[in-house]
Order: sequence, then C-alpha cells, then structure tokens
Amino acid sequence: MLPKSFHIENRKALYEGLKALGFECAKPEGAFYLWVKSPEADEKEFVSKAKKYNILMVPGSSFAWPGYVRLAYCVSNDMIMRSMPAFKKLAEEYGL
Repeated sequence: MLPKSFHIENRKALYEGLKALGFECAKPEGAFYLWVKSPEADEKEFVSKAKKYNILMVPGSSFAWPGYVRLAYCVSNDMIMRSMPAFKKLAEEYGL
C-alpha cells in the first residue's frame, strides 16, 4: 500500500494544476479520483478530444455524473507533472 502522503501530493498536484489551466474541478477528498467539469455539453466528446493528447479520462455519465469526466491520480507524481503540458494544450483548444 502506498503512503497517504503519496495520494495527498498527487491529488494536490493534479487539482491545482488543472485549476491553474482553467478547468473546473470538484475538490477531491478521496485517494484516487478527480472529477473535472467538461468544457462542452457532451463529456464523451471531451474524452475523445483528450485522447489526441494521450490523456485518458472516463466519461462521468458512466458513474451518474454527466457533464464531468473522471481522472485517476493513483500514478506517480512524475507522471502527473509530465501530463500538465498535454492538459495545457487541451485547455487551449477550449480557450480556457
């Protein structure tokens, strides 16, 4: 099992990184997932567009959260930090 500080650091890095890029996020309290509001009505289209930047998300409608996507942050902190340029490009595509 990973130390609790691992999850806290990852949660903070992803949440704050996405907020700084203009994404609207639900502040997570758990250890693994972050909910991000889709900048377009069809979150499945948002998921599709993110794939071209090698960002994997799950549509929120799969979890009764339409209009949002779910991101996992139970990865290395390095992976989260390396993903920020891709999220920046995605944010720019939406004019965030």
